[in-house]
Amino acid sequence: MSKYYLAIDIGASSGRHILAEIVDGKIRLEEVYRFWNGMDNKDGSLCWDVDRLFREILTGLKKCKEIGKIPSYMGIDTWGVDYVLLDKDDNILGNTYGYRDSRTNGMDEKVYEMISEEELYKRTGIQKAIFNTIYQLMDVKLNHPKDMEAAETLLFIPDYFNFKLTGTKVNEYTEASTGQLLNPETKDWDYELIDMLGYNRRMFCKVTKPGTKVGNFTEAIQKEVGFDCEVILPATHDTGSAVLAVPTNDDNAIYISSGTWSLMGVERMEADCSLESMKQNFTNEGGYDYRFRYLKNIMGLWMIQSVKREFEEDLSFGEICARASKETITSIVDCNDDCFLAPKSMIQAVQDFCANTNQQVPKTVGEIASVIYNSLAKCYGDTIEGLEKVTGKTYDRIHVVGGGANAGYLNELTAKYTQKPVYAGPTEATALGNLAVQMMYAGELGSLVEARNCIRNSFEIVEYLN
Repeated sequence: MSKYYLAIDIGASSGRHILAEIVDGKIRLEEVYRFWNGMDNKDGSLCWDVDRLFREILTGLKKCKEIGKIPSYMGIDTWGVDYVLLDKDDNILGNTYGYRDSRTNGMDEKVYEMISEEELYKRTGIQKAIFNTIYQLMDVKLNHPKDMEAAETLLFIPDYFNFKLTGTKVNEYTEASTGQLLNPETKDWDYELIDMLGYNRRMFCKVTKPGTKVGNFTEAIQKEVGFDCEVILPATHDTGSAVLAVPTNDDNAIYISSGTWSLMGVERMEADCSLESMKQNFTNEGGYDYRFRYLKNIMGLWMIQSVKREFEEDLSFGEICARASKETITSIVDCNDDCFLAPKSMIQAVQDFCANTNQQVPKTVGEIASVIYNSLAKCYGDTIEGLEKVTGKTYDRIHVVGGGANAGYLNELTAKYTQKPVYAGPTEATALGNLAVQMMYAGELGSLVEARNCIRNSFEIVEYLN
């Protein structure tokens, strides 16, 4: 009888329930449920509807029961930095804000009144991003002090869903590391920093590493979905899971987890919290088995996803790529500029950037997409230069995993701008990394090396030569 594993992978635009089993030494995947996700405009603020998302989680679990493929194990991964605050009765305090909300504007300066940006990086190793949890909590402290005072528990988004399923409260390590409040040496909360900032220290839970059992479904959940299941912590930060599924054990490889965001970097065993690393804006996020994801956040396919929604024609990504590949426009935008984080119109933001920098302004679908794809690839090339400078090491290949592995034109441009061969796939890297941790917990895969070898042998990898 087959043993099933379930990955619930929730991204910024959609969520999926993906079942897996190992057949003849290879991982076989089946998507059983998919649902929409996005931030809601709630009284002028961008927020997540976590109650709706949890109902979607339960609906997908019921779907597993309906098709007769009941998972023995399951794990949830989501994006990073966002959280809920719970009061003493486990009710949510305030709004569950999304990272694209503007409430954190200026909160960095408030943090730096208490600790310098340089000292903060030295303590945490996390890159400056205005939406990091540390800045979100400063907004709570200054503008919603009653919520800060009443908070008994801080749970990141996947932590909250695990709590709703099992009744157990933990902060998973890879997710917690994105908040810029974790000590990279102790792998625990930096309580001295938390006290320095005036945050409520009691709300932070035990930091727990991937591969740990959270618990079984509560009786109420069992009754609703029709079965019980062991809930395991994968790398609950989606990039942590995606990096775990990079199909190589070679330390000379760079990865790009390519989706709404592009996360580009390497895996290291120790954090680099040096001033040079900070200047290059690299981050030391937590990885599986206390590795570090030494990477840089790049705006990623969010820009293409956004302009696609604005085009008058209903075009597939394939058609957009095809049109872009025929253009000769040479304009380049800075993909990491804040103007592209949450503009009212991404097309207008791209056009304005080009106009303000005295470059040709793209007008057609093909020109706009070409500017974005070339800009992303150039950003990848610039990132590699900085990475090799900081690490003192030359890397000989790039592995692209996630949805962007299907973006053939972008992968060709990446090979061109970086002058390194690109290996694209698997596309379901986040779910696979999630599932691999469950399989290691169950003993069906013996180690991370074995898991990566299994993933490489289970899925097609497409090569793009420079």
